[in-house]
Amino acid sequence: MRVLVAEDVEDVATAIAAGLRREGMAVDVVLDGNAALDHLAVTPYDVVVLDRDLPGTHGDEVCRQLAGQPGSRVLMLTAASTVRDRVEGLGLGADDYLPKPFEFAELVARIRAIGRRPAASLPPVLGHGDLVLDPSRRVAFRAGRRLDLSPKEFGLLEYLLAAGDRVVSAEELLDGVWDEAADPFTTAVKQTMRRLRAKLGEPPVIRTVREGGYQIGEL
Repeated sequence: MRVLVAEDVEDVATAIAAGLRREGMAVDVVLDGNAALDHLAVTPYDVVVLDRDLPGTHGDEVCRQLAGQPGSRVLMLTAASTVRDRVEGLGLGADDYLPKPFEFAELVARIRAIGRRPAASLPPVLGHGDLVLDPSRRVAFRAGRRLDLSPKEFGLLEYLLAAGDRVVSAEELLDGVWDEAADPFTTAVKQTMRRLRAKLGEPPVIRTVREGGYQIGEL
């Protein structure tokens, strides 16, 4: 899952990002509304964790602009916690609203919940043949055997299973599973794919499409 954290208190933004990365998410951080809009113009995010009181372009305006576009879901954060504040935030187009201070476990649960909404047609558990992946529990099994996957390996497998029979390019996987700090010329996708295939075992589940990318489909 690709997440943008837009929070003007740098220590808070850094702490949120570090925690989400430990949960296997690819996270970018911005400290004002202008930077948030710049990032959103070029990168498709699954979820935007948006502080309402951003400097530059206010968080309300960022939310309004996102509300008219398909794609990113918004989890709005604010120190204001009255019912009226929550209603206003949701009325701006936010998908969820979390008052500060909050428990980190709740933040993670809400991000995962709204991140699944754009793909409502997908089942809660993804699978192909004897391969089963549960995004909410962060577990995957092959023929009943639990797979010991790193966060990036899990992210690659989840992305490919969600794509169905569509061919996914290495560039798309880099955008969807890594964050903006990833070198576009890196071999991270290829190396992670090699490790993932080794852990999945035989028969192969992922095939390489020449000059195209990767696809779930072999058994």
